Amino acid sequence: MASLTRMEDIAKDLPEYELVGEMGGVGRVTRVALIAQIGDVRRFKNKHPLICFAGLTPSIHESGKFRASQNHIVKKGPARLRKVLYQVMMLLVMHKIPKDDAVYRFIKKKEAKGKYKKVAKVAGMAKFLRIYYGRVMHLYRDLGLAA
Repeated sequence: MASLTRMEDIAKDLPEYELVGEMGGVGRVTRVALIAQIGDVRRFKNKHPLICFAGLTPSIHESGKFRASQNHIVKKGPARLRKVLYQVMMLLVMHKIPKDDAVYRFIKKKEAKGKYKKVAKVAGMAKFLRIYYGRVMHLYRDLGLAA
């Protein structure tokens, strides 16, 4: 627990600390873990490299005219980041409509379309990262810290 307190003390100095804590499904531990695993968001040109970094892009299976329709995610990048994101999705779904409900509604929409719950949560993880990237980069631009 002492290491978590130390990590929080370091993370509190970052501009995005409060912003990330306001996102739905993010608590005290997951906020620090997300910031630590993602690192400086400004190193990504846009949201797509961040999603690729997390390993949430679908793999491609093609041969000749065959093209697979059900593909797994590539799982390249830090597994711990995917675990933290999945924990956030679990927390979102467990609560009744959270304050910041864009990802919650997205997951529920996917489930209503017939997607398996786990598939919907993985899609929610990518949606969460897109929102995370947009909000943090907007904050950095407002502070004049973005390149």
